Amino acid sequence: MAVLQDFGPDIWIAGGPNVAVAGFHYPTRMAVIRLSDGGLFIWSPVRLTAELRTEVDAIGPIRHIVAPNSLHHLFLGEWKQAYPAAVLHAPPGLRKRRRDLAFDADLADGPSAGWAGQIDQVVMRGNLITSEVVFFHLASGTVLFTDLVQQIPADLVSGWRAAIARLDLMVGPEPSVPRKFRTAFTNRRAAREALQRILAWPAEKVLMAHGTPVEQDAPGFLRRAFAWLTG
Repeated sequence: MAVLQDFGPDIWIAGGPNVAVAGFHYPTRMAVIRLSDGGLFIWSPVRLTAELRTEVDAIGPIRHIVAPNSLHHLFLGEWKQAYPAAVLHAPPGLRKRRRDLAFDADLADGPSAGWAGQIDQVVMRGNLITSEVVFFHLASGTVLFTDLVQQIPADLVSGWRAAIARLDLMVGPEPSVPRKFRTAFTNRRAAREALQRILAWPAEKVLMAHGTPVEQDAPGFLRRAFAWLTG
């Protein structure tokens, strides 16, 4: 069975191993986007296995390795080591956290030259936990969230952790913004400004690192997910 799964025009996704944080187990997912020059944009990379590397290499050469927020950095080193010519992009705050990594560029509040016109992006600032860079792949109409929108399968938590997961809105019928991220937005004006840009994208799908992708009525889903911020 293939590791990479087709998710639309020039975009593929792959699942990685569950990652444990404070005893909570999160399923992981990455995306591979092929740019117009044939090079690849690697979003939120998961563990690099031999099978995954073979399939990625078959699509094209890796040009960009992207960490969308300061929490998603566990596998950056192995990807950069495997693909030293790729540009390693840092989100706000990650250079300080991972001084051992030699980042080549910083993600800004707008697309980098390497993917301008193909992938748009906005930084959702004002959050005490992390400033996440949200991306939009134009060709597939896919909005890519990392941790701001998530959903953990209920069978991955039990006991008191299951109760916390429910209270934090980490488990539910559809992905949502966990309560901890909602309360961590101390600058909601900045968050709303970024959200307006996100809601203006002609979204058809919503992809996230942790949770079931949304493939129907993406605009409606986004409005529901962020009603707490706009209301």
